[in-house]
Amino acid sequence: MKARIVTALAVLLLVGCEGSEHSDLKADLDRLTRDLPHRVDPLPQVKPYEPVAYNAFDLPDPFGPKKIELATKSAASGGGGGSLAPDLNRPKEPLEAYPLESLKMVGTLSQNKHNYALVKADSGLYRVRVGNYMGQNFGVITKITDSEITLRELIQDSAGDWAERDSALLLQETGATTEARK
Repeated sequence: MKARIVTALAVLLLVGCEGSEHSDLKADLDRLTRDLPHRVDPLPQVKPYEPVAYNAFDLPDPFGPKKIELATKSAASGGGGGSLAPDLNRPKEPLEAYPLESLKMVGTLSQNKHNYALVKADSGLYRVRVGNYMGQNFGVITKITDSEITLRELIQDSAGDWAERDSALLLQETGATTEARK
């Protein structure tokens, strides 16, 4: 008997809550959605995937299995492939702290049958010879003339391989200060 009374009270409570308290919101919603279509258009059909062949003349396929195998082998062997690699254990020379573009060749001199170049970096003046290192790309001086210093730099590409690049630092009075050659 008590269960019936509790059930009846619960039903009356729910019916009492139904009231017209939110009738204005329901009317606004009906008015706003009256002009909307009642049916949603189906999604368009997805076109099947069609692979496109890589036809870039004689260029290697960057996504081909050979390139992936080379990258995997070089990563397994500790990075950077190829026979070229800088000696990271040697002590750095003072001019390796500067980018090559910020260095200026200001002159040359000869002592005891050896040619030296004078290089200005910031406010300091340095005497360099063939075999010294300059610049931030592991550049080693290969030749010194009256008008330029020739360097061989090691540059690392995105695949981790090292490549050589020839650069030159020109005498300041002749115009441009640096030049990169391929």
